[in-house]
Amino acid sequence: MALDDALLKILVCPIDKGGLLYFDDEALLYNPRLRRAYLIRDDVPLMLAQRAQPVADEEHARLVRRAQCGEAVQTLARGS
Repeated sequence: MALDDALLKILVCPIDKGGLLYFDDEALLYNPRLRRAYLIRDDVPLMLAQRAQPVADEEHARLVRRAQCGEAVQTLARGS
């Protein structure tokens, strides 16, 4: 089940307060600036800073490519 659009408009990284990339098919929220991933378990984003998982260079490149191809949703919608 995908995260609700209203939630996606307000979700931010707990560390830098910036928007995230949401990959529904991987149940993942990703901060490409800090290279930190937040898992989604049972449709609940695990948004604690200490639960963020570091992402290696290859995985970062893969996720950024997917986002550039339109396979991710940007959270923190502008103008909201």
